[in-house]
Amino acid sequence: MRRINVCTFLTLDGVMQAPGGPDEDPESGFEHGGWQKQVSDEEVGAAVGSWYEGADAMLLGRKTYEIFASYWPTADPDNPFTARMNGMRKYVASRTLTSLEWQNSTLLEGDTVDAVRKLKATDGADINVVGSGDLAQTLMRHGLVDEYRLTVHPVVIGSGKRLFASGAIPTALDPVSVTATKGGTVIAVLRPNGTPAYDSY
Repeated sequence: MRRINVCTFLTLDGVMQAPGGPDEDPESGFEHGGWQKQVSDEEVGAAVGSWYEGADAMLLGRKTYEIFASYWPTADPDNPFTARMNGMRKYVASRTLTSLEWQNSTLLEGDTVDAVRKLKATDGADINVVGSGDLAQTLMRHGLVDEYRLTVHPVVIGSGKRLFASGAIPTALDPVSVTATKGGTVIAVLRPNGTPAYDSY
């Protein structure tokens, strides 16, 4: 059984929208695109790189796929991430795309949840969900996320798409590892563990 890992950059108030650039995802008038670079550091890069060591595929929604497919094929070849991103298998969940140009990309057929269940049952290493907020929330609702790998950066945006949006399924999480970088980013790896427990003081 393969693991599905949700790998996401977040602001302190939980926003995941458009970390990489001003034009990355302006949906709903979002004006804070590119918030991550100034609050990141080498330790964040090393942690994110390690998240890909045990994975051999990515699972992407349409928007994230299109952003990546327009960037990585012509990205700096001296960047060690370039070869990794281009070489990995990409599984894409989309109701509108009919063909995929980026190498090693496969369009999931039929119902996304069923397709991901079948994918989890295949042989192979971990599969990382990168960005792809709508897809991540669909997987969360159906109990298909095995691990959250999050970088929580020291910035508050106040608006935008959140990973744990209103209506998220109540979930208890076990920490696998939690560290802080010198720049103030919290790097957290967490695993779902049933429902929260409730008590009083």
